[in-house]
Amino acid sequence: MPINLHDYETGASFTGDYDGAVKSLQDRLARIQVAYIVHKRRAIVVLEGWDASGKGGAIQRLTAKWDPRSFQVHPIGAPTDEELARHYMQRFWTRLPAAGEIAIFDRSWYGRVLVERVEGYATEPEWRRAYDEINEFEARQRDDGATIVKLFLHITQETQDERLKARLDHPWKRWKTGADDFRNRARRADYLTALADMFKHTDTRWAPWQAIDGNNKKAARIAALTHIADVLEAAVPMKPPVASAEIEALAARAFSGQG
Repeated sequence: MPINLHDYETGASFTGDYDGAVKSLQDRLARIQVAYIVHKRRAIVVLEGWDASGKGGAIQRLTAKWDPRSFQVHPIGAPTDEELARHYMQRFWTRLPAAGEIAIFDRSWYGRVLVERVEGYATEPEWRRAYDEINEFEARQRDDGATIVKLFLHITQETQDERLKARLDHPWKRWKTGADDFRNRARRADYLTALADMFKHTDTRWAPWQAIDGNNKKAARIAALTHIADVLEAAVPMKPPVASAEIEALAARAFSGQG
């Protein structure tokens, strides 16, 4: 069924032990990362969402127990002049993960059919063509063995306004809010139209979208981490790696006579 963002606006609270649930998910995700490392698998996690929808908080908790050597977070902003001189997908090809790595995109190539479409940075032929370009790009990654997870964190206008106001009132969080937030807010209806088209054209069987109700932060974090864990875990063998005979022999010699 098509994704309807109105279905993700209840803001229902998380019932249960939130701290315990987060810890359990982080332990599970740590094991999943090890599986990707030892089996030399690749994964791409895409987080899109409204400003102040909780992408950063979800990423912080997602990666809290991951080995930093085997994952990379890519915060995607406006392209540089050098990037503008090339095909818009070029800057994403260079950020793809190698074997044993997980790449997390805080915003992504979907900017072409969202902000670039709405704000007029891309022409209509360019953003319409991008649906096929994106689907083919993601299909190529999947065919090459990469697991793809795509999340959209949705919040209502009321929730967004509350969070933007709270940021402005907090001296150490004001930096997170800029003029772009308010320009985007003023064009919410246009973004909703663009989002509906994005889901319609890019919710594919090889890279499906998952919308997350972000109106309650704790419930949203649990939902986001659970979905990411479920998709990543399903695509890699989760049996612990067998101990290396060579390393066991080295350890036996090193530790012999101790104790």
